[in-house]
Amino acid sequence: MQSRRHFIRQSAATLFAAPWVTTGMRAASPNGKLRHAAFGASGMSMADMSAMSNHPMWQLAAVCDVDTRNFKKAQEKWPDIKVYQDWRELLEKESDNIDSVNVSTPDHMHGSIGLAAIAKGKHVYGQKPLAHNLWECRQMVERARAKGVKSQMGIQISSAFTERHAVALIQMGAIGKVKEAHTFSNKKWGDLEPRPAKSDPIPEGFNWDKWLGVASERSYIQGYDHPGNWRRRRDFGTGTLGDMGCHMFSGWFRSLDLAAPISVKSSGPVPNKDNWAINAVVEYTFKGTQYTTGDTIKVTWTDGDARPPAEVMALVGDVSKFPGQGTIYLGTEGVLLSPHGSTPLLYPREKYASFGAYPKLEPRDHWADFIDCCLAGGDKKPSANFDYAGPLTEAVLLGCLASAFPNENLTWDAPGLKIPNNAEADKMVRRDYRKGWEIV
Repeated sequence: MQSRRHFIRQSAATLFAAPWVTTGMRAASPNGKLRHAAFGASGMSMADMSAMSNHPMWQLAAVCDVDTRNFKKAQEKWPDIKVYQDWRELLEKESDNIDSVNVSTPDHMHGSIGLAAIAKGKHVYGQKPLAHNLWECRQMVERARAKGVKSQMGIQISSAFTERHAVALIQMGAIGKVKEAHTFSNKKWGDLEPRPAKSDPIPEGFNWDKWLGVASERSYIQGYDHPGNWRRRRDFGTGTLGDMGCHMFSGWFRSLDLAAPISVKSSGPVPNKDNWAINAVVEYTFKGTQYTTGDTIKVTWTDGDARPPAEVMALVGDVSKFPGQGTIYLGTEGVLLSPHGSTPLLYPREKYASFGAYPKLEPRDHWADFIDCCLAGGDKKPSANFDYAGPLTEAVLLGCLASAFPNENLTWDAPGLKIPNNAEADKMVRRDYRKGWEIV
């Protein structure tokens, strides 16, 4: 959260570093502004709305949240907005009054809301992960492309100087060809205990049924799922890997020019029926590229108390100062440590003491990138559009899925959207939907 807030402040500070380029923009509405609806009225959705509101050509028209207690702050900031508790009602009644949406809800509803907005021809800013399962994710990509809408996934760090700097260093060959990479997060979005057998009164103003959405019915437990712990629950969130993976995979996905993984293997703890585990260890194998050595390259994810191998961390010196989150790239000529949200560093330090080829990068605003492309029309796409974000998210979700099949090397048929060597794993590519909430 601290890095997100830092990025939002950084974006606001650099917003007017250069004038907005509006030449050739088409009018999205009678006043030329992009008319927008938000799904989610607090948390990350409030952060997204606030960041978008810095753009002079953006206008908030409507907000939806299943918890009406969340409307107050949004209405104080944007007093003219319309508010809804049912996202389907908003899309139906406001379709002619909006041009774009952000879907910043718990993960399990990203696909349903995003696909419904795409079907109505709305541009979509979708929070990460793009969807809750692999099938939904693929549908988001294909339907957005077919409909011709603009899209952007909420991996704002991918527009920040820090990630773009690391990408540039890798692609200019600062550490030679990359042999392997390790991505790590010390977050613990999991729960080793089963769901409690209890029920609490549903708060006034909160529609539990609509919050459940596509998920199966169950009792409401105060503070267990809503508002803050849903990331730990398999039916609603995607654990630490789903939360942070889309942010942190982006650095090496882009810098190494990777596509779909060939296979994935989890050797960490197994999630229980209800909740994600912690201390994950997931190894991906990708086809090699011009930036890597060999025919394939392995990238390993660890979270919680699990860390990269000691000998890998030792390559940057004092392991007690190793960052809590980030990626370390092992190259043929050196090592790049990219702490999440901080400036990347080259090792050995003495070798790179006189390194003078650091890239020059212009400021970029992730939200403004989306808005500008929506207004401009044409072929230009936001930097984290769904054609890029979809395959990245599929890799993340494949790792989440693999955790239920420990020590099994799952092969991935990306064109067929299948796991051909494990029938049980293949069934999990798509979820079961509650009656009346199916995605077609």
